[in-house]
Formats: sequence, structure tokens, C-alpha cells
Amino acid sequence: MLDPKKKQKVIEKYRTHESDTGSPQVQIAILSAEILDLTEHLKMHKKDFSSRRGLIKKVHERHRLMKYFDREDEKGAKKLREDLGL
Repeated sequence: MLDPKKKQKVIEKYRTHESDTGSPQVQIAILSAEILDLTEHLKMHKKDFSSRRGLIKKVHERHRLMKYFDREDEKGAKKLREDLGL
């Protein structure tokens, strides 16, 4: 799980307006940070299968949101991919 300070930094970086916490780019950025944290966790704990399942769910959710964001704002999706390294 992402700690609140790190999550707040991600939200501040990718938000579109002052009170934005639910736009696709913010959700994708948060999921990407969580995926990175889970990946590091699984490198140390190879037999943690419940966390692996959670990781797979997060990757699928990010993929689904990226497909939606591609349809809605192609230029924004391309920029977000470059920023996040996807």
C-alpha cells in the first residue's frame, strides 16, 4: 500500500485542478506507484501469492484506464505514458 505522503505527491503532480483526485491521469499515476511498490515487495517475498494477485489486478485496472484515457484524450495519454515510462 502506498503511504499517504507519497500518494499526495503523486496526486499533486498529475492533477488537472486544485481538488482533482479522481481524474484518469491521477488514478493511473497512483496505480503505477502502487505497482512499483508491489513489484519491489515481490522481489523480496517470492511466495507472497496474495500480493501477486493484487499486483495483477492493479496492472489490469491501469490497462483498462489507459484504454479509456486513450479514447478520451490521445495527446494527454501519450504525455502521461512518457512521464510514467509506460
